[in-house]
Order: sequence, then C-alpha cells, then structure tokens
Amino acid sequence: MRVVIGADEVLPIAADVVASVRELGSETILVGPLAGDEIEWAEVAGEVGQRVACAAADWGIVMCWSGTGVAIAANKVPGVRAALCGDAETARLARRYNHANVLALSMRVTSSAVAAEIVQAFAAAPYGTEDFDLRNVERVSALEPRTAE
Repeated sequence: MRVVIGADEVLPIAADVVASVRELGSETILVGPLAGDEIEWAEVAGEVGQRVACAAADWGIVMCWSGTGVAIAANKVPGVRAALCGDAETARLARRYNHANVLALSMRVTSSAVAAEIVQAFAAAPYGTEDFDLRNVERVSALEPRTAE
C-alpha cells in the first residue's frame, strides 16, 4: 500500500502520522515540508490529491493547522474525496459511505494517540459496496466539472 502524506509544517504530529502509516506496513511518499520542500498548504494538498487521483498512491493524508484548508484544496482535484476527520469513527464512516481517498487532519487539535487511531481506522475501513453507498458516491462524482474532450 502506498500512502502519500503532506503537511505544510514539520510538527511532531506530522512526524507521528508518518510513523503511524509506516507501522501499518505501508510505503510512504512525503510531500511539502515533510519532504524538505518549501511549499504552502494549498500546493501540498493539490500535490497529494494529484498523486491519489493518478494512482501514484493508493490514498493520501493532508495536514494543516485546522485541516480545513487542505481538505478544501484537495477536494478541488477531480477524483479526490477528502474528509476532515477528528476521530476514528468518522474516518471509518468516511471510507464506507463516501469512499474517501484522502484523510485530512488538524495539526492543532489532533493528539498523536488520536491521530494513530484515525489513521488505523481509515486504512482498515473498506469502501461500502451496497447500492446505497455506490449510488451516493456516483452522485458526488457527477458534481465534478467535466473537461471538454
């Protein structure tokens, strides 16, 4: 499993999230300051989103102070369904009902222990396969702008 992880700052919580993903046995691809690059949160989220959308990574994690900005920015990338999660159950439900493929986290309010629980729940939760789940994911995808071919 390849997970792309981006944050706009190198804070202890960001390092702990990277460690949590690696403990799951996943390969990590680092973006932004985590990789030593000086880029802002919107660019970090865009790059993570692009790597998920083009299947260079199986899923992604974006982090900023509130988590809101990176979630909004990542969701601008067609094919990305980023979910800002503050607990493990929300992460599990985001995967099941929304087929979320990018996890957004707040570096301000998320503790390392809670972040590890959220990452584990997100990674372990399967996409929902019932008609209800699939119809709603299809409806959300239909909202994405289409480019002229």
